[in-house]
Amino acid sequence: MSTCFAGLDWASQTHVVCVIDEHGAVLERLDVVHSAAGLAGLQRRLRHHGCPAIAIERPSGLLVDTLVEGGLTVVPIHPNIVKATRSRYRCHGGKSDDSDAYLLADLLRTDGHRFKPLAPQSDEIRALRALVRGRDDLVATRVQLANQLRSLLESFWPGAAVVFADIDSPIALAFVERYPTPDSTARLGPKRMAAFCAQHAYSGRRSADELLTRLHQAPAPACAELEIDAKGALARSLALTLVCLVEQIRLMTSRIEHHVSALDDGRIVMSFPRAGRICAAQILAEIGSVRERFHSDEHLAAEAGVAPVTYQSGKSKAVTFRWACNHRLRAALTCLADNSRHASHWAAHVYAKARARGCDHPHAIRILARAWLRVIWRAWVDRIPYDPAKHGGMQSILKTAGG
Repeated sequence: MSTCFAGLDWASQTHVVCVIDEHGAVLERLDVVHSAAGLAGLQRRLRHHGCPAIAIERPSGLLVDTLVEGGLTVVPIHPNIVKATRSRYRCHGGKSDDSDAYLLADLLRTDGHRFKPLAPQSDEIRALRALVRGRDDLVATRVQLANQLRSLLESFWPGAAVVFADIDSPIALAFVERYPTPDSTARLGPKRMAAFCAQHAYSGRRSADELLTRLHQAPAPACAELEIDAKGALARSLALTLVCLVEQIRLMTSRIEHHVSALDDGRIVMSFPRAGRICAAQILAEIGSVRERFHSDEHLAAEAGVAPVTYQSGKSKAVTFRWACNHRLRAALTCLADNSRHASHWAAHVYAKARARGCDHPHAIRILARAWLRVIWRAWVDRIPYDPAKHGGMQSILKTAGG
């Protein structure tokens, strides 16, 4: 049987699959329904043709997991590569599911040696990734709802938005729930405010009188009574929703912290200065535990988006920001880098040098993240925690400071 190649253009309901031979001729086109029976039928057809691998644009999801667990080799190809390659097959710039499925299969045929097959992660890493990404999405939802609540309060009850520092803090939400309109605070004096703060374990440094001053100095509402009542009911609903959401994020945070601290790779990432458990979990969830996935620290830096992109032609050369990357990994690495400069002399030195060269804060943090990534890479590959005594750059800074 001759060698064949398959490409899959995925969708939410129906996937398009194209199988071609070693010369690029189409052997079969399939419309695969996204169901247990449909995916099982796809695997049977691929085995019938003897396809060694199947190309797809996305590296994760139920579809990918099903194919990998079925013993098939899945080769993810970045959508930017697919987009840039379309002009090889047609000049009009059009796009269709059938043509993209063929394009993926043909890319696998002609350039398959350039792409790495997907290496399945361990169950522990997959579980951690699900928890971390789920928590990140919930945090984003919390921020969105908090902004919505703040904007609503500023439209009719500005004092409630500023009486406490964070609108999504437990005590601020409890205040909006208890006092959703200006009229509801008619009998709120220093004693009642002090009792409210004590009941909700207020840990701020403002006295009850100061909090009431904040409340009363805010602009007065300019809305009709019916509108205030309606907006008050909506504000209370948003506050109650945020209370549940904040509690669920707290519970998920505790679960992630326990999960990452139980993993050997988790303890490696946590060993870096001020990495913390959540930040370490976010990094580990994205880089995983398969060392063969990245062939060098430069490869990992490009994936993480902390290495710039260089364009050079003749005497012209430009270095620009890298847009195409794993944005979750970049956010986690830059968070670690920003925190580390407050606990590591070497990190503070790298950051200071970048700022002295004229880099703004985000650019300097990315430079520091790239520097840390070399160290993280070595610790991750060697499976050993970070040791400042073995960090040459750190020791040089300490000797200079001591001298």
